[in-house]
Amino acid sequence: MSVPEKLQVFFQQNPKLALGFSGGVDSSYLLYAAKACGADVKPYFIKSQFQPRFELEDAIKLSQQLGVELQIIELDLTAHEQVLNNPADRCYHCKKLVFEQIIQQARQDGYQVFIDGNNASDDDRDRPGMKAVKELAVLSPLREAGLTKDDVRELSWQADLFTWNKPSYACLATRIPTGTAITQDGLEKVEQAEDRLFELGFYDYRIRVMDTTAKLQLPPDQMARALELRETILDELSPYFNDVVLDLKAR
Repeated sequence: MSVPEKLQVFFQQNPKLALGFSGGVDSSYLLYAAKACGADVKPYFIKSQFQPRFELEDAIKLSQQLGVELQIIELDLTAHEQVLNNPADRCYHCKKLVFEQIIQQARQDGYQVFIDGNNASDDDRDRPGMKAVKELAVLSPLREAGLTKDDVRELSWQADLFTWNKPSYACLATRIPTGTAITQDGLEKVEQAEDRLFELGFYDYRIRVMDTTAKLQLPPDQMARALELRETILDELSPYFNDVVLDLKAR
């Protein structure tokens, strides 16, 4: 069992929990650890316009791998102006809405302890969403146990979780500049354009929207490939953006 002692103690003290589950590296390992420690854990996935399809697919796959029933909650984030207006603290409002839905459903299911996948590498000074989960008394076992992202990846590899080397992924709304209104059409364009890059073999990238221009942010070792496939990338992204530029700062 690839679970550090501090986490084992946490689950002994909190044997029944509801997990805000994204299908990413951290929450996937947390689901595994809770299950391995014998806890009654139920994962809740929020399905919204901000989450790409592959995140839901990964969440379903991981839950099935662990033999845990996944609860999917649909949430229309476009119905909330404080999110759509995209202010500097949009992530705070978004995260609060998400966990309020999770907590409401989890309480109906008989759960009173709520956890998320924040780890010790996450800097709360630059994460408005962490403020929201703290206000809602959501616990972060990985962070409390002092486990960093690298630690979680190593433990996930030991546990044979397919998510161990999954790139970190921020929601689609982060592609839209602060202060620019978020639209359903804009989110769909970003998701479809990023899907095209994935099909071309790129990974761990972002497309940042600048009006009608797509700014590609790639890891340094993929920039040469982007230049080699310049014409192909332009053709693939032309249905979504008028222009495509490469960010030389890299990710």
